[in-house]
Amino acid sequence: MLELRPGCECCDIDLPPDSLDARICTYECTFCARCAETRLLGVCPNCGGELVRRPRRPAARLLTHPASTKRVHKPQGCAGASVG
Repeated sequence: MLELRPGCECCDIDLPPDSLDARICTYECTFCARCAETRLLGVCPNCGGELVRRPRRPAARLLTHPASTKRVHKPQGCAGASVG
């Protein structure tokens, strides 16, 4: 099950579970659409994977399977689309 992390790793903007602006890679690194498109060029800076729109969990399911509250903020890794 996806964690649905609450914020962008680059700019730390809030990304609620129902956000259409959340982008993730296969490891669930989470970014906002703006950072994913303009800073990262669609490539995860952590693993080099593709960033795609995060699916939304139906509201009724959030009651039994809530979104994560764990924030990951690593702006130093968001300078561009290179993999460290």
